[in-house]
Amino acid sequence: MRWNRVLPALLSASLLVACGTAVVNPVTGQTEYSAMDEPAEIAEGQKQHQSILKQYGAYDNPTVQAYVNDVGQKLAAQSHRPNLTWTFTVLDSTEINAFALPGGYVYITRGIMAYLDSEAELAGVLGHEIGHVCARHGAQRATKERNAGFGVMAATVLGMVLEAGGVSRATDLANQVSQTAAAGYIASYSREQESQADELGAEYLSRNQYNPQNMVNVIKVLKNQERFAADTAKAEGRPAPTGANWLASHPSNDKRLADIEQIAAGYGGRYADDQHAHYLKTIDGMTFGDSREQGVTRGRHFYHEGLGIALTAPNGWRIQNAPEAITLVNGAGDAGLIVRLVPDKAGGTPEEVIRNVIKPSEGRSEKRSFNGLSALHFVGAVRNSQGQSKNVNLTVVAGPAGHQYLMQYAAKDAATLQRNEAQMQEAEASFRALSAADRAAARPWALKSVALPRGGFTELARSTPLLSQQEARLKLINGAYGEGSTEPKPGQLVKTVQ
Repeated sequence: MRWNRVLPALLSASLLVACGTAVVNPVTGQTEYSAMDEPAEIAEGQKQHQSILKQYGAYDNPTVQAYVNDVGQKLAAQSHRPNLTWTFTVLDSTEINAFALPGGYVYITRGIMAYLDSEAELAGVLGHEIGHVCARHGAQRATKERNAGFGVMAATVLGMVLEAGGVSRATDLANQVSQTAAAGYIASYSREQESQADELGAEYLSRNQYNPQNMVNVIKVLKNQERFAADTAKAEGRPAPTGANWLASHPSNDKRLADIEQIAAGYGGRYADDQHAHYLKTIDGMTFGDSREQGVTRGRHFYHEGLGIALTAPNGWRIQNAPEAITLVNGAGDAGLIVRLVPDKAGGTPEEVIRNVIKPSEGRSEKRSFNGLSALHFVGAVRNSQGQSKNVNLTVVAGPAGHQYLMQYAAKDAATLQRNEAQMQEAEASFRALSAADRAAARPWALKSVALPRGGFTELARSTPLLSQQEARLKLINGAYGEGSTEPKPGQLVKTVQ
Protein backbone atom coordinates (compact mmCIF):
# COMPACT_ATOMS: atom_id res chain seq x y z
CA MET A 1 0.00 0.00 0.00
CA ARG A 2 1.30 3.48 -0.86
CA TRP A 3 -0.04 5.81 1.85
CA ASN A 4 0.79 9.00 -0.05
CA ARG A 5 2.33 8.25 -3.41
CA VAL A 6 2.65 5.19 -5.59
CA LEU A 7 5.80 3.18 -5.08
CA PRO A 8 7.80 2.69 -8.35
CA ALA A 9 7.30 -0.76 -9.88
CA LEU A 10 9.81 -3.05 -8.23
CA LEU A 11 8.92 -6.52 -9.45
CA SER A 12 11.45 -7.80 -11.98
CA ALA A 13 10.44 -8.65 -15.52
CA SER A 14 11.69 -12.19 -15.07
CA LEU A 15 9.06 -12.80 -12.38
CA LEU A 16 6.33 -11.17 -14.42
CA VAL A 17 6.77 -13.73 -17.18
CA ALA A 18 7.20 -16.72 -14.90
CA CYS A 19 4.93 -19.72 -15.27
CA GLY A 20 2.12 -20.07 -12.78
CA THR A 21 2.45 -22.39 -9.79
CA ALA A 22 -0.35 -23.70 -7.60
CA VAL A 23 -0.09 -21.99 -4.20
CA VAL A 24 -2.42 -22.06 -1.20
CA ASN A 25 -3.27 -18.55 0.01
CA PRO A 26 -2.56 -18.42 3.78
CA VAL A 27 -5.46 -16.06 4.45
CA THR A 28 -8.25 -17.59 2.36
CA GLY A 29 -7.03 -21.20 2.31
CA GLN A 30 -7.83 -21.31 -1.41
CA THR A 31 -5.49 -22.56 -4.11
CA GLU A 32 -4.42 -19.93 -6.63
CA TYR A 33 -2.06 -20.06 -9.58
CA SER A 34 0.77 -17.64 -9.05
CA ALA A 35 3.90 -16.36 -10.78
CA MET A 36 5.56 -16.38 -7.34
CA ASP A 37 5.58 -19.21 -4.84
CA GLU A 38 6.79 -18.51 -1.29
CA PRO A 39 10.54 -19.06 -2.03
CA ALA A 40 10.22 -16.68 -4.98
CA GLU A 41 8.50 -14.09 -2.80
CA ILE A 42 11.30 -14.29 -0.24
CA ALA A 43 14.02 -14.10 -2.90
CA GLU A 44 12.40 -11.09 -4.54
CA GLY A 45 12.00 -9.30 -1.21
CA GLN A 46 15.63 -9.92 -0.30
CA LYS A 47 16.82 -8.57 -3.64
CA GLN A 48 14.65 -5.45 -3.65
CA HIS A 49 15.34 -4.70 0.02
CA GLN A 50 18.81 -3.46 -0.89
CA SER A 51 17.37 -1.23 -3.61
CA ILE A 52 14.94 0.32 -1.14
CA LEU A 53 17.71 1.02 1.36
CA LYS A 54 19.82 2.59 -1.38
CA GLN A 55 16.95 4.76 -2.59
CA TYR A 56 15.66 5.99 0.78
CA GLY A 57 18.24 5.08 3.41
CA ALA A 58 17.37 3.67 6.82
CA TYR A 59 16.72 6.26 9.53
CA ASP A 60 19.81 6.42 11.74
CA ASN A 61 18.14 6.02 15.12
CA PRO A 62 18.60 2.58 16.75
CA THR A 63 15.95 3.29 19.39
CA VAL A 64 13.24 4.09 16.85
CA GLN A 65 14.28 1.19 14.61
CA ALA A 66 14.16 -1.29 17.50
CA TYR A 67 10.79 0.03 18.67
CA VAL A 68 9.16 -0.33 15.25
CA ASN A 69 10.69 -3.77 14.80
CA ASP A 70 9.37 -4.92 18.19
CA VAL A 71 5.83 -3.78 17.39
CA GLY A 72 6.00 -5.29 13.89
CA GLN A 73 7.36 -8.65 15.07
CA LYS A 74 4.62 -8.88 17.70
CA LEU A 75 1.96 -8.34 15.04
CA ALA A 76 3.60 -10.69 12.53
CA ALA A 77 3.77 -13.47 15.11
CA GLN A 78 -0.04 -13.35 15.33
CA SER A 79 -0.54 -13.07 11.56
CA HIS A 80 -1.38 -15.71 8.94
CA ARG A 81 2.31 -16.12 8.05
CA PRO A 82 4.29 -16.24 11.30
CA ASN A 83 6.80 -18.56 9.64
CA LEU A 84 8.27 -15.77 7.48
CA THR A 85 11.44 -13.99 8.56
CA TRP A 86 9.92 -10.53 8.89
CA THR A 87 11.98 -7.35 8.46
CA PHE A 88 10.70 -3.94 9.59
CA THR A 89 12.60 -0.80 8.58
CA VAL A 90 12.07 2.91 9.27
CA LEU A 91 13.12 4.83 6.17
CA ASP A 92 14.80 8.24 6.31
CA SER A 93 12.11 9.91 4.24
CA THR A 94 9.71 12.80 4.74
CA GLU A 95 7.03 11.05 2.68
CA ILE A 96 3.76 10.09 4.36
CA ASN A 97 4.29 6.50 3.34
CA ALA A 98 4.42 2.83 4.26
CA PHE A 99 4.64 -0.19 2.00
CA ALA A 100 5.66 -3.84 1.87
CA LEU A 101 7.56 -6.14 -0.45
CA PRO A 102 6.80 -9.83 -0.94
CA GLY A 103 8.42 -12.17 1.54
CA GLY A 104 7.95 -10.16 4.72
CA TYR A 105 9.75 -6.83 4.13
CA VAL A 106 7.79 -3.93 5.62
CA TYR A 107 8.77 -0.26 5.51
CA ILE A 108 7.46 2.85 7.23
CA THR A 109 8.83 6.37 6.82
CA ARG A 110 9.69 8.70 9.66
CA GLY A 111 7.48 11.10 7.69
CA ILE A 112 4.29 9.25 8.52
CA MET A 113 5.48 8.41 12.04
CA ALA A 114 5.52 12.14 12.83
CA TYR A 115 1.74 12.25 12.26
CA LEU A 116 0.87 9.11 14.22
CA ASP A 117 -0.15 9.63 17.84
CA SER A 118 0.30 6.28 19.58
CA GLU A 119 1.81 2.84 19.42
CA ALA A 120 -1.62 1.48 18.53
CA GLU A 121 -1.77 3.73 15.44
CA LEU A 122 1.74 2.60 14.48
CA ALA A 123 0.49 -0.98 14.83
CA GLY A 124 -2.41 -0.08 12.52
CA VAL A 125 -0.04 1.00 9.75
CA LEU A 126 2.22 -2.03 10.18
CA GLY A 127 -0.75 -4.39 10.48
CA HIS A 128 -2.13 -3.18 7.16
CA GLU A 129 1.20 -3.83 5.43
CA ILE A 130 1.54 -7.24 7.09
CA GLY A 131 -1.92 -7.96 5.69
CA HIS A 132 -0.72 -7.27 2.15
CA VAL A 133 2.13 -9.74 2.59
CA CYS A 134 0.01 -12.41 4.29
CA ALA A 135 -2.65 -12.27 1.57
CA ARG A 136 0.09 -12.47 -1.10
CA HIS A 137 -1.10 -9.29 -2.80
CA GLY A 138 2.32 -8.61 -4.33
CA ALA A 139 2.41 -12.09 -5.85
CA GLN A 140 -1.16 -11.72 -7.11
CA ARG A 141 -0.23 -8.41 -8.70
CA ALA A 142 2.80 -9.95 -10.41
CA THR A 143 0.69 -12.81 -11.72
CA LYS A 144 -2.05 -10.54 -13.05
CA GLU A 145 0.39 -8.31 -14.88
CA ARG A 146 3.04 -10.84 -15.89
CA ASN A 147 2.46 -10.08 -19.58
CA ALA A 148 2.55 -6.32 -19.07
CA GLY A 149 6.31 -5.73 -19.01
CA PHE A 150 5.98 -3.50 -22.06
CA GLY A 151 4.12 -0.97 -19.89
CA VAL A 152 7.24 -0.22 -17.91
CA MET A 153 9.39 -0.11 -21.03
CA ALA A 154 7.10 2.30 -22.82
CA ALA A 155 6.80 4.56 -19.81
CA THR A 156 10.56 4.95 -19.48
CA VAL A 157 10.78 6.63 -22.89
CA LEU A 158 10.01 9.97 -21.22
CA GLY A 159 12.94 9.45 -18.91
CA MET A 160 15.32 8.95 -21.83
CA VAL A 161 15.03 12.53 -23.03
CA LEU A 162 17.94 13.72 -20.91
CA GLU A 163 19.93 10.48 -20.84
CA ALA A 164 21.31 11.41 -24.23
CA GLY A 165 23.30 14.08 -22.42
CA GLY A 166 25.45 11.44 -20.80
CA VAL A 167 23.43 11.34 -17.57
CA SER A 168 22.92 7.72 -16.58
CA ARG A 169 19.57 8.22 -14.87
CA ALA A 170 16.47 10.14 -15.92
CA THR A 171 15.79 13.41 -14.19
CA ASP A 172 13.46 13.68 -11.24
CA LEU A 173 10.95 15.52 -13.42
CA ALA A 174 10.95 12.82 -16.07
CA ASN A 175 10.94 10.05 -13.48
CA GLN A 176 7.79 11.45 -11.88
CA VAL A 177 5.96 10.99 -15.16
CA SER A 178 7.47 7.67 -16.19
CA GLN A 179 7.14 6.07 -12.78
CA THR A 180 3.55 7.22 -12.53
CA ALA A 181 2.70 5.55 -15.84
CA ALA A 182 4.56 2.37 -14.96
CA ALA A 183 3.20 2.19 -11.43
CA GLY A 184 -0.37 2.77 -12.56
CA TYR A 185 -0.07 -0.17 -14.92
CA ILE A 186 1.94 -2.58 -12.78
CA ALA A 187 1.93 -1.64 -9.11
CA SER A 188 -1.60 -0.75 -8.07
CA TYR A 189 -3.51 -2.79 -5.50
CA SER A 190 -7.16 -3.41 -6.23
CA ARG A 191 -9.98 -2.08 -4.08
CA GLU A 192 -10.54 -5.59 -2.80
CA GLN A 193 -6.88 -6.02 -1.86
CA GLU A 194 -6.77 -2.70 -0.01
CA SER A 195 -9.98 -3.49 1.85
CA GLN A 196 -8.68 -6.94 2.73
CA ALA A 197 -5.43 -5.45 4.07
CA ASP A 198 -7.44 -3.00 6.21
CA GLU A 199 -9.56 -5.85 7.54
CA LEU A 200 -6.49 -7.99 8.28
CA GLY A 201 -4.83 -5.04 9.99
CA ALA A 202 -7.83 -4.69 12.30
CA GLU A 203 -7.73 -8.42 13.03
CA TYR A 204 -4.02 -8.35 13.89
CA LEU A 205 -4.58 -5.36 16.17
CA SER A 206 -7.29 -7.21 18.05
CA ARG A 207 -5.14 -10.33 18.39
CA ASN A 208 -2.47 -8.16 20.07
CA GLN A 209 -4.83 -6.28 22.41
CA TYR A 210 -4.77 -3.05 20.36
CA ASN A 211 -8.17 -1.51 19.74
CA PRO A 212 -9.07 -1.99 16.03
CA GLN A 213 -10.51 1.54 16.18
CA ASN A 214 -6.94 2.67 15.63
CA MET A 215 -7.25 1.58 12.00
CA VAL A 216 -9.88 4.31 11.72
CA ASN A 217 -7.44 6.79 13.26
CA VAL A 218 -4.80 5.91 10.66
CA ILE A 219 -7.17 6.62 7.77
CA LYS A 220 -8.08 9.91 9.46
CA VAL A 221 -4.39 10.83 9.40
CA LEU A 222 -4.54 10.53 5.60
CA LYS A 223 -7.82 12.43 5.43
CA ASN A 224 -6.32 15.25 7.49
CA GLN A 225 -3.37 15.43 5.11
CA GLU A 226 -5.80 15.91 2.21
CA ARG A 227 -7.76 18.54 4.11
CA PHE A 228 -4.62 20.43 5.10
CA ALA A 229 -3.34 20.41 1.49
CA ALA A 230 -6.68 21.81 0.28
CA ASP A 231 -6.76 24.50 2.97
CA THR A 232 -3.15 25.48 2.24
CA ALA A 233 -3.84 25.77 -1.49
CA LYS A 234 -6.87 27.97 -0.80
CA ALA A 235 -4.85 30.22 1.51
CA GLU A 236 -2.18 30.62 -1.17
CA GLY A 237 -4.68 31.30 -3.94
CA ARG A 238 -4.00 28.02 -5.73
CA PRO A 239 -6.60 25.54 -7.01
CA ALA A 240 -7.43 23.01 -4.33
CA PRO A 241 -6.40 19.40 -4.97
CA THR A 242 -9.27 17.24 -6.15
CA GLY A 243 -8.77 14.79 -3.27
CA ALA A 244 -9.68 11.88 -5.53
CA ASN A 245 -7.07 9.17 -5.85
CA TRP A 246 -5.58 9.19 -9.33
CA LEU A 247 -5.43 5.43 -9.41
CA ALA A 248 -8.96 4.27 -10.19
CA SER A 249 -8.26 0.93 -8.54
CA HIS A 250 -7.35 2.64 -5.26
CA PRO A 251 -10.25 3.40 -2.94
CA SER A 252 -10.42 7.01 -1.86
CA ASN A 253 -9.71 7.84 1.76
CA ASP A 254 -13.43 8.67 2.14
CA LYS A 255 -14.38 5.17 1.03
CA ARG A 256 -11.65 3.54 3.10
CA LEU A 257 -12.71 5.49 6.18
CA ALA A 258 -16.32 4.35 5.84
CA ASP A 259 -15.28 0.73 5.29
CA ILE A 260 -12.83 0.54 8.17
CA GLU A 261 -15.28 2.22 10.56
CA GLN A 262 -17.72 -0.58 9.80
CA ILE A 263 -15.02 -3.24 10.25
CA ALA A 264 -13.76 -1.78 13.53
CA ALA A 265 -17.30 -1.54 14.89
CA GLY A 266 -17.56 -5.32 14.59
CA TYR A 267 -14.95 -5.83 17.29
CA GLY A 268 -15.79 -5.69 20.97
CA GLY A 269 -14.02 -6.41 24.23
CA ARG A 270 -11.46 -4.66 26.35
CA TYR A 271 -8.12 -3.54 24.94
CA ALA A 272 -4.83 -2.42 26.38
CA ASP A 273 -3.76 1.24 26.61
CA ASP A 274 -2.84 2.71 23.22
CA GLN A 275 0.61 3.72 24.54
CA HIS A 276 0.33 7.38 23.54
CA ALA A 277 2.92 8.62 26.06
CA HIS A 278 5.35 5.79 25.31
CA TYR A 279 5.11 6.45 21.58
CA LEU A 280 5.77 10.18 21.98
CA LYS A 281 8.71 9.48 24.29
CA THR A 282 10.21 7.09 21.73
CA ILE A 283 10.01 9.50 18.81
CA ASP A 284 11.13 12.49 20.91
CA GLY A 285 14.05 14.04 19.02
CA MET A 286 13.19 12.35 15.72
CA THR A 287 14.06 14.45 12.69
CA PHE A 288 11.06 16.33 11.29
CA GLY A 289 11.25 17.30 7.63
CA ASP A 290 14.54 17.21 5.78
CA SER A 291 17.60 15.74 7.46
CA ARG A 292 21.18 16.97 7.45
CA GLU A 293 22.21 14.04 5.23
CA GLN A 294 19.54 14.85 2.66
CA GLY A 295 19.95 18.60 2.65
CA VAL A 296 17.40 21.02 4.08
CA THR A 297 14.74 23.03 2.25
CA ARG A 298 13.57 26.25 3.88
CA GLY A 299 11.04 28.00 1.68
CA ARG A 300 12.79 28.83 -1.61
CA HIS A 301 16.23 28.00 -0.17
CA PHE A 302 18.11 24.71 -0.19
CA TYR A 303 21.11 24.02 2.03
CA HIS A 304 23.33 20.94 2.09
CA GLU A 305 25.73 21.10 4.99
CA GLY A 306 27.57 17.90 4.05
CA LEU A 307 28.36 19.14 0.54
CA GLY A 308 28.77 22.75 1.64
CA ILE A 309 26.41 24.21 -0.99
CA ALA A 310 23.26 26.33 -1.14
CA LEU A 311 20.71 27.27 -3.82
CA THR A 312 17.73 29.63 -4.02
CA ALA A 313 14.71 29.13 -6.29
CA PRO A 314 13.14 32.06 -8.16
CA ASN A 315 9.91 33.57 -6.82
CA GLY A 316 6.99 31.26 -7.51
CA TRP A 317 9.25 28.23 -7.95
CA ARG A 318 9.63 25.33 -5.51
CA ILE A 319 12.37 22.92 -4.56
CA GLN A 320 12.08 19.14 -4.87
CA ASN A 321 14.80 17.26 -3.01
CA ALA A 322 15.41 13.65 -4.07
CA PRO A 323 18.35 11.29 -3.54
CA GLU A 324 19.35 11.60 -7.20
CA ALA A 325 19.00 15.34 -7.69
CA ILE A 326 17.77 18.70 -6.45
CA THR A 327 15.10 20.04 -8.80
CA LEU A 328 13.99 23.67 -8.85
CA VAL A 329 10.55 23.59 -10.50
CA ASN A 330 8.40 26.41 -11.86
CA GLY A 331 4.86 27.02 -10.67
CA ALA A 332 3.29 25.19 -13.62
CA GLY A 333 5.47 22.15 -13.05
CA ASP A 334 6.51 21.99 -16.70
CA ALA A 335 10.08 23.31 -16.45
CA GLY A 336 12.92 23.15 -13.99
CA LEU A 337 16.62 23.17 -13.25
CA ILE A 338 17.99 19.77 -12.19
CA VAL A 339 21.16 19.86 -10.11
CA ARG A 340 23.30 16.74 -9.66
CA LEU A 341 26.63 15.93 -8.06
CA VAL A 342 28.99 14.64 -10.74
CA PRO A 343 31.08 11.53 -9.86
CA ASP A 344 34.67 12.51 -9.12
CA LYS A 345 35.99 10.19 -11.84
CA ALA A 346 34.07 12.16 -14.47
CA GLY A 347 36.53 15.05 -14.31
CA GLY A 348 38.14 17.64 -12.10
CA THR A 349 37.03 20.75 -14.01
CA PRO A 350 33.83 21.81 -15.80
CA GLU A 351 35.65 21.46 -19.13
CA GLU A 352 36.64 17.86 -18.36
CA VAL A 353 33.12 16.95 -17.26
CA ILE A 354 31.55 18.26 -20.47
CA ARG A 355 34.21 16.52 -22.55
CA ASN A 356 34.08 13.18 -20.69
CA VAL A 357 30.43 12.92 -19.67
CA ILE A 358 28.38 15.04 -22.05
CA LYS A 359 30.54 14.22 -25.09
CA PRO A 360 28.97 16.88 -27.33
CA SER A 361 28.73 16.33 -31.07
CA GLU A 362 28.31 20.06 -31.69
CA GLY A 363 27.54 23.25 -29.78
CA ARG A 364 29.07 26.20 -28.00
CA SER A 365 30.42 26.82 -24.50
CA GLU A 366 30.46 29.97 -22.40
CA LYS A 367 32.43 30.57 -19.21
CA ARG A 368 30.42 31.75 -16.21
CA SER A 369 31.05 32.47 -12.53
CA PHE A 370 28.64 32.01 -9.64
CA ASN A 371 29.55 33.64 -6.35
CA GLY A 372 33.25 33.06 -6.94
CA LEU A 373 32.79 29.53 -8.34
CA SER A 374 33.90 28.93 -11.94
CA ALA A 375 31.39 27.36 -14.34
CA LEU A 376 30.97 26.43 -17.98
CA HIS A 377 27.63 26.67 -19.80
CA PHE A 378 27.02 24.47 -22.83
CA VAL A 379 24.26 24.58 -25.45
CA GLY A 380 24.35 22.09 -28.26
CA ALA A 381 23.67 18.53 -29.31
CA VAL A 382 24.82 15.10 -28.17
CA ARG A 383 24.33 11.62 -29.58
CA ASN A 384 23.20 8.63 -27.58
CA SER A 385 24.45 5.07 -28.00
CA GLN A 386 21.89 4.53 -30.79
CA GLY A 387 23.24 7.50 -32.72
CA GLN A 388 20.20 9.68 -32.05
CA SER A 389 20.89 13.40 -31.61
CA LYS A 390 19.40 15.37 -28.73
CA ASN A 391 19.64 19.06 -27.82
CA VAL A 392 20.95 19.89 -24.35
CA ASN A 393 21.25 23.08 -22.33
CA LEU A 394 23.32 22.76 -19.17
CA THR A 395 25.96 24.21 -16.90
CA VAL A 396 28.78 22.52 -14.99
CA VAL A 397 30.06 24.40 -11.94
CA ALA A 398 33.11 23.71 -9.81
CA GLY A 399 31.73 23.59 -6.28
CA PRO A 400 33.36 23.48 -2.84
CA ALA A 401 35.72 20.64 -1.86
CA GLY A 402 36.61 19.96 -5.49
CA HIS A 403 33.17 18.58 -6.41
CA GLN A 404 31.64 19.27 -9.83
CA TYR A 405 27.90 19.87 -10.24
CA LEU A 406 25.80 19.48 -13.38
CA MET A 407 22.81 21.83 -13.71
CA GLN A 408 20.52 20.81 -16.54
CA TYR A 409 17.75 22.94 -18.03
CA ALA A 410 14.61 20.81 -18.52
CA ALA A 411 11.17 21.58 -19.94
CA LYS A 412 8.33 19.79 -21.69
CA ASP A 413 9.15 21.50 -25.00
CA ALA A 414 11.40 24.13 -26.58
CA ALA A 415 8.87 26.96 -26.19
CA THR A 416 8.47 26.26 -22.46
CA LEU A 417 12.23 26.18 -22.06
CA GLN A 418 12.57 29.56 -23.74
CA ARG A 419 9.89 31.11 -21.50
CA ASN A 420 11.61 29.86 -18.37
CA GLU A 421 15.26 30.24 -19.34
CA ALA A 422 15.75 33.55 -17.51
CA GLN A 423 14.49 32.01 -14.25
CA MET A 424 16.73 28.98 -14.77
CA GLN A 425 19.71 31.31 -15.16
CA GLU A 426 18.63 33.10 -11.98
CA ALA A 427 18.43 29.78 -10.16
CA GLU A 428 21.85 28.57 -11.26
CA ALA A 429 23.38 31.94 -10.42
CA SER A 430 22.28 31.41 -6.81
CA PHE A 431 24.58 28.37 -6.48
CA ARG A 432 27.07 29.14 -3.73
CA ALA A 433 29.27 27.79 -0.98
CA LEU A 434 27.51 27.79 2.40
CA SER A 435 27.91 31.02 4.32
CA ALA A 436 27.72 31.26 8.10
CA ALA A 437 24.10 32.40 7.78
CA ASP A 438 23.35 29.49 5.46
CA ARG A 439 24.82 27.02 7.96
CA ALA A 440 22.61 28.40 10.71
CA ALA A 441 19.54 28.05 8.47
CA ALA A 442 20.54 24.47 7.56
CA ARG A 443 19.84 23.13 11.05
CA PRO A 444 17.27 20.31 10.78
CA TRP A 445 14.08 20.40 12.80
CA ALA A 446 13.16 17.75 15.35
CA LEU A 447 10.03 16.56 17.15
CA LYS A 448 9.78 17.32 20.86
CA SER A 449 7.22 16.04 23.37
CA VAL A 450 5.89 18.79 25.65
CA ALA A 451 2.88 19.52 27.82
CA LEU A 452 0.33 21.60 25.93
CA PRO A 453 0.41 25.13 27.44
CA ARG A 454 -2.64 26.96 28.74
CA GLY A 455 -2.91 28.88 25.51
CA GLY A 456 -3.17 25.66 23.51
CA PHE A 457 -1.66 25.33 20.06
CA THR A 458 -1.90 29.09 19.54
CA GLU A 459 0.63 29.62 22.32
CA LEU A 460 2.74 26.59 21.33
CA ALA A 461 3.02 27.89 17.75
CA ARG A 462 4.93 30.97 18.92
CA SER A 463 7.97 28.87 19.83
CA THR A 464 8.22 26.70 16.71
CA PRO A 465 10.55 27.36 13.74
CA LEU A 466 7.95 26.20 11.21
CA LEU A 467 7.83 28.79 8.43
CA SER A 468 4.09 28.99 7.76
CA GLN A 469 0.72 27.99 9.23
CA GLN A 470 2.46 27.09 12.46
CA GLU A 471 -0.67 26.50 14.52
CA ALA A 472 -2.38 24.46 11.80
CA ARG A 473 0.69 22.30 11.28
CA LEU A 474 1.05 21.59 14.99
CA LYS A 475 -2.59 20.54 15.11
CA LEU A 476 -1.99 18.33 12.09
CA ILE A 477 0.88 16.40 13.65
CA ASN A 478 -1.19 15.93 16.81
CA GLY A 479 -4.38 14.65 15.15
CA ALA A 480 -6.28 17.80 16.12
CA TYR A 481 -6.79 19.27 12.64
CA GLY A 482 -10.08 19.41 10.80
CA GLU A 483 -13.74 18.92 11.55
CA GLY A 484 -14.63 16.44 14.25
CA SER A 485 -11.15 16.42 15.76
CA THR A 486 -10.61 16.76 19.48
CA GLU A 487 -7.98 19.18 20.75
CA PRO A 488 -5.90 18.00 23.72
CA LYS A 489 -6.38 19.75 27.04
CA PRO A 490 -3.66 21.97 28.56
CA GLY A 491 -1.13 19.80 30.35
CA GLN A 492 -1.57 16.82 28.04
CA LEU A 493 1.50 15.51 26.23
CA VAL A 494 1.72 16.68 22.60
CA LYS A 495 4.30 16.93 19.81
CA THR A 496 5.92 20.17 18.74
CA VAL A 497 8.71 21.03 16.31
CA GLN A 498 11.94 22.61 17.52
